[in-house]
Amino acid sequence: MVARQTHGNGGLVPRNESRRPSLVEVPQGAFVLGGLNPELYKIQDEEEESDFPDEHIGRIWFAVEYELESERLVVSLIKARNLPSRTMGVGNQCDPLVKVFLLPEERRHLQSKVKRKTTNPKFDESFVFQVTFKALQQRTLRLSVFDVDRSKKHRLIGHAMYPLKDLDYETHQKVVMWLDLEKEVNETTSEMGDMQFSLNYNNTVERLTVVVLEGKCLKLLEGFQHVDSYVKVSLMGASKVIKAKKTEVVKKEPNPNYNESFQFKVPSDSLDTISICVSVMQHAPGVKGDKQIGRIVVGPFMYARGKELEHWNEMVSRMKESVAQWHSLT
Repeated sequence: MVARQTHGNGGLVPRNESRRPSLVEVPQGAFVLGGLNPELYKIQDEEEESDFPDEHIGRIWFAVEYELESERLVVSLIKARNLPSRTMGVGNQCDPLVKVFLLPEERRHLQSKVKRKTTNPKFDESFVFQVTFKALQQRTLRLSVFDVDRSKKHRLIGHAMYPLKDLDYETHQKVVMWLDLEKEVNETTSEMGDMQFSLNYNNTVERLTVVVLEGKCLKLLEGFQHVDSYVKVSLMGASKVIKAKKTEVVKKEPNPNYNESFQFKVPSDSLDTISICVSVMQHAPGVKGDKQIGRIVVGPFMYARGKELEHWNEMVSRMKESVAQWHSLT
């Protein structure tokens, strides 16, 4: 990931700290500020706006400031460039918005306004998170850029990650930088491990396919000598199991490859009321009984948030395409 920084002496314009109505879950102590003055954030190097690598999916400019006395992190979203058009070969078919997260918290976030019909949007918005200096050292800023299609579905374009421990807190100048968006974000492995699987929904035959791909750094549970794991994929409705299927057991491997596919019959009008639970199990033959290492629930807003909701929405917006993502076990 490439990052460039410039510094400016200007400050933000006077702040309107009233909350903007929103349907998203807002972190406690976080809110959206009024617009900022784009003249304060002029980018000096014009090459930054035109020099893009091959297979580029977008570049985003933003500024970060931490106010020690008030313990407030101010994130100023400036602009993005070279976002992909929704239709290949047709310009400006993109309605982008940006969701602002402070990881590891993924269930709540702030988000920008939607910019219509542009692959080079100007946002000029600021967001505030209330967070202690100690906690800030463990946080990572994630800017997730989406294209809002005609059916109001949020199609993920890419993420930009900035570890806040890298921020120079002693400077009294705003820190402006840009990052190239990445489709897959290299996040730290969770305590229980990570899983990669794909989702595919074929609306013609009303079939949902889950392909369990691989695991990473699965936790060895207490009382076991090896990680002998399998994955149980459950189709859920109203928190009840409708149907469940299992992979074969992969023995003595904390980074297992499963590569098994499972299909479920799901009517199109049920996509907003069902979910998929992916449970990673420690195989324990005999009287012990199998133990759960961790699980992931993907589904609509009723059941999921964060990356799990994003994965589901991307599947729905890309009918008949397989959409693979990594998820952290909980």
